[in-house]
Amino acid sequence: MLKKNQQQYALPTLKNHPFAVEAFFESSLVLTFAVPKEQLQSLIPECLELDTFKDKYAFLAIAMVKTKKLRPKGLPEFMGNDFFLIGYRIFVRYTTLKGKRLRGLYIIKSETDKRKMAFMGNIFTHYDYTTTDINQTIKNDVNEIVSIDSNFKIEINNAEIEIINLPKNSPFENWKEARRFAGPLPFTFTYNKENKEVLIIEGVRKNWKPMPVKVIDYDIAFLKSLKLKNVVLANAFIIKNIPYYWKKGKKELWK
Repeated sequence: MLKKNQQQYALPTLKNHPFAVEAFFESSLVLTFAVPKEQLQSLIPECLELDTFKDKYAFLAIAMVKTKKLRPKGLPEFMGNDFFLIGYRIFVRYTTLKGKRLRGLYIIKSETDKRKMAFMGNIFTHYDYTTTDINQTIKNDVNEIVSIDSNFKIEINNAEIEIINLPKNSPFENWKEARRFAGPLPFTFTYNKENKEVLIIEGVRKNWKPMPVKVIDYDIAFLKSLKLKNVVLANAFIIKNIPYYWKKGKKELWK
């Protein structure tokens, strides 16, 4: 049994993604919102910079991921867990000590529909999972994702539409531009301010082909709680049936 001082040391170490994790994304729907960059600056740590468009807009994405068989990489599928996730992320960049610039995401809130996922996720990550109700229904070509407890509702058109227009007032001129801000990106970052330590988690994916979707309506309480101004829906993409895994976390000191 660990002594008290050993427990205090072990827990932060465990939270640094100590092993690779794999899963199967049954679907990942991501809505990305454009915000004047000045408004998101205070939401990211000092080691990161906002990933901007035309040096004017920064971006906050809301991802709804239906995941199957999530488990430590290498374990058999039957040991995995199925869960639904709602994640709120900001698009950022980080420059490594070797001068390499990485594009990625900084997570500001994570919700899941399974207590087990929240418990395990909070042992092995810094994402601060909370549990909530998350329900998805598809009826008459409308895909609806709802959380009553989180006051969250998104509706998209689930029909196969040949031409989908960008959301009204999107800063992008075409879907090619918009796809640059279709999460998830290759990297996710967390930061220990006290130790000035950056944790880098790299995701690996195959056959990643985000498809544009038409958003019918959305009402997201957490987005409102940030009290951001001039927020516009910039794009919406979905991917389906994708194997995915995250590498073991890597740490480096910032400055």
